[in-house]
Amino acid sequence: MKKKTIQFFKIALPLLLGVFLIWYSYNKFTPSQLEEIKNHFQEANYGFVAISVFFGILSNLSRAYRWNYMLSPMGYKPKYHNNVMAIYITYLMNLFIPRSGEISRALVINKYENVPFDKAFGTIISERVADFVILLSLIALTLSLQYKLLTSYLSETIDSFNLFILVLIAVPVGFLFFYFLKKSNTPLSLKIKNFLLGIKEGVFSIFKMEKKWAFIGHTIFIWVMYLSMYYLMIFALDETSTISLAAVITSFVVGSITIAFTNGGFGSYPFFIAGILLLFNVPETAGTAFGWLVWTSQTVMVIILGGLSFLLLPVLNKVRSSTRSNI
Repeated sequence: MKKKTIQFFKIALPLLLGVFLIWYSYNKFTPSQLEEIKNHFQEANYGFVAISVFFGILSNLSRAYRWNYMLSPMGYKPKYHNNVMAIYITYLMNLFIPRSGEISRALVINKYENVPFDKAFGTIISERVADFVILLSLIALTLSLQYKLLTSYLSETIDSFNLFILVLIAVPVGFLFFYFLKKSNTPLSLKIKNFLLGIKEGVFSIFKMEKKWAFIGHTIFIWVMYLSMYYLMIFALDETSTISLAAVITSFVVGSITIAFTNGGFGSYPFFIAGILLLFNVPETAGTAFGWLVWTSQTVMVIILGGLSFLLLPVLNKVRSSTRSNI
């Protein structure tokens, strides 16, 4: 019962936060401002939205191809279409249950390609590390361009004291956990050790790759596509079409960080995007509409392609299995 309660709050709290941010955002707008937001949606150039979505698809196709660079050193070569569909299921699951997508992705590739869950999950963590390095580089660039502006904004929206307390508690707890795990030889601890070893093999597969430069190239391409799809979206609205490159990069970075606050950025993404664009003299109504345009276009893509992946995965793999059995 306790476990179910914890699971419920893990799902419900981010969703409730998103609902609260939506209520908070729209409650402060006057009826005329709400009508203005509606007009922004009606007058948006959806040609740029479509191209932005296309770039988002390209980034995920590249991510699926890149994944095999880490799986190959361990002797696994999943079919490309299974990689693609596993990735879209990742994003779809994250919309409903925050941070569940990576587990779902490892489960999918385990079921249809017989890649051990722990090793698959390890490669996914390794991918995230590579992506995090790129994000850190963009954060560093943003801080160099807009240090005072960004730190002032973040200090008003994020309670750094609570973050410090969390880290202060988490570090010793983590140390004690690994210390007792190392000393223990119970059946449960042995299972955990074997699981962690599998993850370790997956994580360090990045150092065993024959095509490291191809992996790096795909990583850079993925993030170029992310930034390009965001950049193209500014031309969908007249009010955002003239913002500077510094404003584009700054708001992109803030959006990338805050999207993890709720289910796939529901409510939080438009809220923070509008707040950061306001610092660059973009009216809050236009910034809010822009944030929702970016979020909605990518979310619709994930729902459609993720849903199709759920339907097609068993069908395509059943057809392939039937074909092999008839040969």
